[in-house]
Amino acid sequence: MDNLLVKSAKVAFRNSPFHGKEVDILVENGIIVKIAPHIGVEHDQLLVVDASGQYVAPGFFDMNANFGEPGLETKEDILSGCAAAVAGGFTGVAVHPNTQPPVHSRSEVALIVNRAKTLPVDVFPIGAISKKRQGEELAELYDMKLAGAVAFGDGDRPVQQAGLMSRALLYAKGFDGVIVSYPEDASVAGGAKMNEGVTSTYLGMKGNPNLAEELMVARDLHLAEYNEAAIHFTTISTAESVNLIRNAKASGIRVTCDVAAHHLIMTDELVVGFDSNYKVNPPLRTDTDVMALRKGLEDGTIDAIVSQHTPHEVEFKQVEFQVAAEGIIGLQTVLPLALEAGLSVDLIVDKLAVGPRRILGLPIPEFQEQAMANFILLDTGRRWRFDQRTNRSKSSNSPLLGKELTGQVTMAVNKRQMVNTQH
Repeated sequence: MDNLLVKSAKVAFRNSPFHGKEVDILVENGIIVKIAPHIGVEHDQLLVVDASGQYVAPGFFDMNANFGEPGLETKEDILSGCAAAVAGGFTGVAVHPNTQPPVHSRSEVALIVNRAKTLPVDVFPIGAISKKRQGEELAELYDMKLAGAVAFGDGDRPVQQAGLMSRALLYAKGFDGVIVSYPEDASVAGGAKMNEGVTSTYLGMKGNPNLAEELMVARDLHLAEYNEAAIHFTTISTAESVNLIRNAKASGIRVTCDVAAHHLIMTDELVVGFDSNYKVNPPLRTDTDVMALRKGLEDGTIDAIVSQHTPHEVEFKQVEFQVAAEGIIGLQTVLPLALEAGLSVDLIVDKLAVGPRRILGLPIPEFQEQAMANFILLDTGRRWRFDQRTNRSKSSNSPLLGKELTGQVTMAVNKRQMVNTQH
């Protein structure tokens, strides 16, 4: 990589002595060699970036991204997924096993790890809990861990069998594996297409009640407590889920959780127009749930924010709402949504960069001289249009496409590579 000099960036590394200060940063061959209030330009072979008014922060890490590879590359492959990730400020992603074949053995894990080696994004597979994600037989978790899997979950399929989830928790505990629960009781959710409430009644659509999520959260909290094991809940969406996890943390259960960025802003009232880009799972909830999720972030109950990036080809989305696939692309829109939710830069960095890595036991990027550079420049006031020109994903299933957004990452540095994310 070229040598890089970043001028006048405000530091948003909480544990750094430079936190909150404006500094210049000199990067040579991927290493931070100097941090000072002012660094002069010593030679021509230096890319100088004026970061006045911008923050330098650790690269974000997404705990819930879906890339189609292997098998579903028409939705997203690892190359395009990483392009979308780095454009959104993510220098690391954990990809869920929603592929064909699923990531349920050493070979699929190794394929993903090897495919991403040269890219500017650290890609970590999440291995399936059960073989073929069928929820019946435990997959070879430890084998996948040795191959590079960073956690285990059945992706967008909730583990319905309590016994299987209990065995997974107990087995993973033996090697500090992270079990990810996608909390939904399928028998209660009943294949519904949106949140159960006033709006679903008005539209005459079958609703997915908050209860479907909360029953599974309660069940898995009991299982984690029984097995004295750690558990992570992904994309919680209801006020009662937040309360259950808050109380569990207070009682000493080893539990963490994350929330999808769109659940911090969007509500089920947006479904009135039957735009299938608002069809996600868990479904968009109510204002009460949105406010509870934001409060959960503020008080530390919720440990991370995720994109839940779920790309689909156009034929899966441009159909009637009832039959459309669930999910939206989100890697490039997490920061604008977090800012719109009123979160401070420090809180955003904590939930998008520090919290996810802490949950997964990964090293947190350091901001000090002689450290490997893993940082982003983010401009909280920059306005930009998310459209076909700026979208880096293969897919375009987002309700934000075509809209002007506020807040953008302008540069990412990781693995000795620099990416100007404005082009």
